[in-house]
Amino acid sequence: MKYHLKYRFPKNFASSLKYRSGIVCLAIVVGLFSLLGWRMGAAPMLNTVMHTAHDLLLNTCFYLMAICVLTGAVGKIFVEFGVVDLLEKLLRPLMRPLFNLPGVASLGAVLTFLSDNPAIITLSKDKHFSAYFKKYQLISLTNFGTAFGMGLIVIIFMVGQGFFKEPLIGLFGAFVGCVVSTRFMQYFVLKAYPNYANEAATEHPHHGQDTLVAKNEDEEQPKSLFVRILNSLLDGGRSGVDIGLAIIPGVLIISTLVMVLTFGPSADGTYTGAAYEGTELLPWLASKINVVFEWLFGFTDPHQIAFPITALGAVGAALGLIPSFMSNGWIDGNAIAVFTAIGMCWSGFLSTHTAMLDSLGYRELTSKAVLSHTFGGLVAAFVAHWLYVLIMLF
Repeated sequence: MKYHLKYRFPKNFASSLKYRSGIVCLAIVVGLFSLLGWRMGAAPMLNTVMHTAHDLLLNTCFYLMAICVLTGAVGKIFVEFGVVDLLEKLLRPLMRPLFNLPGVASLGAVLTFLSDNPAIITLSKDKHFSAYFKKYQLISLTNFGTAFGMGLIVIIFMVGQGFFKEPLIGLFGAFVGCVVSTRFMQYFVLKAYPNYANEAATEHPHHGQDTLVAKNEDEEQPKSLFVRILNSLLDGGRSGVDIGLAIIPGVLIISTLVMVLTFGPSADGTYTGAAYEGTELLPWLASKINVVFEWLFGFTDPHQIAFPITALGAVGAALGLIPSFMSNGWIDGNAIAVFTAIGMCWSGFLSTHTAMLDSLGYRELTSKAVLSHTFGGLVAAFVAHWLYVLIMLF
């Protein structure tokens, strides 16, 4: 007689796990606010959180939204009148030797630079676009496109703060970080799936020509120049509003939390409940290993570590830190170059990589994409710092 042993989970096992996760979540939230309340006082802590979020909404979120609307309009004008096609043609020769990608991938870099990370997914799901890629190359577009997400917005924001050459140095650093991240991702994908090296991502009849095929074969009715300009400006501005609205939760939630953990009490050492007061926990932790950040990135103040930490989740939220950093004297030219590089390259990838790979159907490769992009962002910041030092010598 044969006996088959089979363990069956109790019927209430799933619900017990749910209760446990709820208990853990509740413990973390209560523990965090209890710690902040113990340090700051319950009433001042709540007032500081609300006042900080309110000030960020009025003075940072709406400012970023205005930038998004204007850059969205400019980006749409570029698309409508062929500037994007021109840039794509100019950048195409760099794609194969630097990124090991087909020339049409340069279009993804331009579009994500003008808008945000999800633009690369819209392209990659287009069969006319993806037909020029091998599978491992198409997967690596997640890293490639993310490194340029919101690039124009980041640069315009930094210029608006009075810095000009530093954002350009940061742009070069982000470019180098993108090369590293994309190549690492391709290496990891091929190591896990060697057959992807020769498998086409998709098939369509127009092979052998490294150009995009128009999706809509129907000819549109010709429009006047004025109508084309007006439609482009309004459509681009509307897309900018969507991006501006999308970054508000990240700025208010992430930036508020980071600021409470970054800034200190008021000038007299007490907590009054005003905006931008906090516990200085992050600078205290960063000061313990500040020599590492000082050598790698040239950080001269431990408060500066808050920017890259915030950029992991949302670069818009990270930009919200800049005005307060400047008013406290924690910013210099090197920091702006490094912030631009790591802000562009990371570009909130922790909050987007999972969704991007899931939409492509390769969710199991998320950890490899995150690891590759983490290292790419660190390289971008490192290159920006030492390039800034080199330029300052002359």
